This record gives sequence, C-alpha cells and structure tokens, in this order.
Amino acid sequence: QVQLVESGGGLVQAGGSLRLSCTASGNILRINDMGWYRQAPGKERELIARIISSGNTDYADFVKGRFTISRDNAKNTVYLQMNSLKPEDTAVYYCNGILRLRNGIDYSYWGQGTQVTVSL
Repeated sequence: QVQLVESGGGLVQAGGSLRLSCTASGNILRINDMGWYRQAPGKERELIARIISSGNTDYADFVKGRFTISRDNAKNTVYLQMNSLKPEDTAVYYCNGILRLRNGIDYSYWGQGTQVTVSL
C-alpha cells in the first residue's frame, strides 16, 4: 500500500520553529514532485511550497524567507522547515506528492495531515 505519512506538527510559540516531514512508503520508485499545503479552519486549502524532481523550489509569498522545503531522495522524504512562525500559520498541514510507482505510473497521493498550532 502506497502512502504519505506526515510528522513533526505540534504546538509552538510565535517566533519558534518546527520541521515537518513527509515520507512516502510502499511500492514506489521515487517521489517526483511534492508540495506542502495548509488549511486553516473556515479557509480553503492553500499551497505553501513545492519541490520538483530537479530540486527546484517555489514558495507562496507569505512564507518566503521563513519556510524552506527540501528533500532526501534516499529516504523518500520531503521536509518543510518552518521558522519565525506566526499565529496565522496555525493550520493543518498536508503533503501532496506525485509518486512514480514500480509499475511505471505516476500517481498523486495526499498525506493525512498534521496539526500546527502557533500561540502568542
């Protein structure tokens, strides 16, 4: 069974840091592209950052300079380092990956989400 599992969420004070991880497991060859999204209560899910297979990255303006996305291909894991966190960063964070399966097909998967809460 192919799945993405997120970890690293939690409660942190404003100005603090967290590192989220998203690990792909199952019958896969590799992660092609990966994005981190978040959804706050009453709001739509929004893209925060993405990293493609070449390693190129892209960020939403509201996290530029604070968040960094990176990948470890050997571990089939993508990270989101979040610094200078603000209360408005509070949300459930999701990873979404385009995975190359062993049958050669690319398929999109979502993680289950991890809660990030930033207090004043």
